[in-house]
Amino acid sequence: MSDQETKACQNCKQNFTVESDDFAFYEKMGVPAPTWCSNCQFVRRMAFRNERTLYKRKESKGGKDIISMYSPDKQLTVYAHDDWWSDNWDPLTYGKDFDFSKPFFTQFGHLMKGIPWSNLLNFNNVDSDYCNITTGNKNCYLVFGGDFNEDCAYSTFCFYSKNVFDTYWTDKSELSYENIDTEKNHKVSYAQYTRDSADSMFIYDGVNLNNCLGCVSLRNKSYCIFNEQYAKEEYFKKLEELDLGSHSKLQEFKNKFDEFKLKFPHKYAYIIKSPGSTGNNIENCKNAVNCFDAHGEAEDLKNAFIVGWGLRDARNVDHAGHKSELVYDSLATFSNCSRVKLSFMTSSSHDITYCYNCHSSNNLFGCVNLRNKSYCILNKQYTKEKYEELVPKIIEHMTSTKEYGEYFPIALSLFAYNETIAQEYFPLTKEQAIEKGYKWKDSEEKVYKVDIKSEDLPDNIKDVTDDIVGKVIECAHKGACNEQCATAFKIILEELQFYRKMNLPLPRFCPSCRHYQRFRQRSPIKLWHRKCMKPGCQNEFETSYAPERPEIIYCESCYQQEIY
Repeated sequence: MSDQETKACQNCKQNFTVESDDFAFYEKMGVPAPTWCSNCQFVRRMAFRNERTLYKRKESKGGKDIISMYSPDKQLTVYAHDDWWSDNWDPLTYGKDFDFSKPFFTQFGHLMKGIPWSNLLNFNNVDSDYCNITTGNKNCYLVFGGDFNEDCAYSTFCFYSKNVFDTYWTDKSELSYENIDTEKNHKVSYAQYTRDSADSMFIYDGVNLNNCLGCVSLRNKSYCIFNEQYAKEEYFKKLEELDLGSHSKLQEFKNKFDEFKLKFPHKYAYIIKSPGSTGNNIENCKNAVNCFDAHGEAEDLKNAFIVGWGLRDARNVDHAGHKSELVYDSLATFSNCSRVKLSFMTSSSHDITYCYNCHSSNNLFGCVNLRNKSYCILNKQYTKEKYEELVPKIIEHMTSTKEYGEYFPIALSLFAYNETIAQEYFPLTKEQAIEKGYKWKDSEEKVYKVDIKSEDLPDNIKDVTDDIVGKVIECAHKGACNEQCATAFKIILEELQFYRKMNLPLPRFCPSCRHYQRFRQRSPIKLWHRKCMKPGCQNEFETSYAPERPEIIYCESCYQQEIY
């Protein structure tokens, strides 16, 4: 076994290194070493995941109107969620014999295009029809990738939360607004990297704060404004004077807070109780190398994104975990899975290879949309003996066609590049995407009869009347942005009630533009080698803060000395 090998990525042509422990993992998984670098593999997987782009279309089965992640122009059979999960159709009827005269991906593509698809990927949701890739939500609206929430809206990756609006990665919180990477908060708004706090606004890197405003890197404090201590009565008097229910005054305060944040050192990465780990936003993990958003007693991971919760022994994966293990180059693997490789959307399954949206199954190869099945190839049922005889021959065939070990080619994605989250993390222009071989979907012309322009909205929430509900409000961007702008939006009743309770002004941008503005506040999924910026310190580290960024970046020890 080689100790190390330098390879040239077949996609970006840049060199990447395969380490000895990588070779050991690939041997255990029964796959060859990759021909694409981990970053290009990541982009390729992301181009298969449409989280947020929703459409109205007709259901193929009954013709009723449904909300779907598949646009009406896509020539696919699309069922409503309940119909797709019912026993009224059998995915095995779409099964095909494997043809050794044709490439595997050609045959797999025909299977994908012919079989019915669920309009959305939701599990056990109640009154949450406008959510996607979620589970266990109740009364939620436009929540994506977030689970076990109630009365939440316009949020991505929110978990176990209630009455949360416009957040990105929020956990176990209530009455939260415009928060990013926060957990266990109550009535907290405009916060980032903040936990165990209450009744606070504009907080960065705060822990156990109560009634604080515009504070950075504080711990266990109350009644502070811009890190200055106030008496309780004085604090509330100042808060009333600021009148942050006014949109113009809130924006003025936000600008001051953004300048204030830059005066403080930032830790090179948010890595907590995670020995042997590199990346960012890692907590309670072990040996998580080049990982981002990894949480919850995960171990032996590499090149992973949004993973954890018991995930072990996995490489080049994202959106994976919940006590799964032995996963390679796969997307959306959860609920006690094992030995999953080169697949998308797998739960409660084991020994799955080249499968798409298969659940509660085992020993599948090249299958689509199966549930509770075993020993199937291209959705055709085999005996255990015949399956085990055929699979090695198929792998040999795929090796001869240079397919085996590669993820699904981008031509098999059911979505255009700019419909997927690849566009969020690795944005391209239409021309760039087409040049790289991706599909592109031009924005459909949106013709709305605007009832009110964003600049004409009441400045203060106290002046907003009930008749704003349902009005068509023009987005302040008016489509002149690269944020999938909807050009207009509405305020729902629950949202208005939330703003009043929180004393927050109405938004001026559509939900998509608001999402992108939050997204850009997070660090990229990339590392740079840098030195600590504290004078005299020579420590070096890998950080997601690019060298040209304005933040002051400290190593772990210098940061701890400065903050605590």
